[in-house]
Amino acid sequence: MVYILLGAGFEEAEALVTADVLRRANLPVTLAGIGGEYVTGSHDITVKAGLPVEKVSLEKGDMVVLPGGMGGVASMEGSGAAMALIRRAMEDPELWLAAICAAPTLLARAGLLPEGGSCVCYPGMEGELAQAGAVPAMDRAAVTEGRLITGKGPGTAFDFALALVEALAGAEVAAQVRAGLHYGV
Repeated sequence: MVYILLGAGFEEAEALVTADVLRRANLPVTLAGIGGEYVTGSHDITVKAGLPVEKVSLEKGDMVVLPGGMGGVASMEGSGAAMALIRRAMEDPELWLAAICAAPTLLARAGLLPEGGSCVCYPGMEGELAQAGAVPAMDRAAVTEGRLITGKGPGTAFDFALALVEALAGAEVAAQVRAGLHYGV
């Protein structure tokens, strides 16, 4: 299962494009809400979460996805349940963690980025990644470093989502989804 965490002020494009692309790859996705069943994003689009973040139960192979948006990131940082999931996903070798836009800076502040590992975030925020010991790869749209996948921002949401598909379902499935989307052609 892929759990996309939604906190008030999340970046809608990053969350919803990712959910859509993953479902096109027949991967199960649940939107997990922080602070309520209905969560409003940074552009005033309200989304109904499928489950409260407190009820997420991670199992082998699951992935936790952190969309950006400054408000959404602050919501995740302020939620004990969300931070427990994030820490578990980063520390458990049988789980995946993905973060895009401003969300990799949450990982930096929490001390969860791999020392010397490559990652990417929203341009202008890469100093936080470097201070945490990571190596910003700002020339890339998405970076896979072990079981951590990071993405640059809303304009790279398809690249990010396709990187998640490749990690979870393989390069062939990712190529099929890319072709079906007519992305990059």
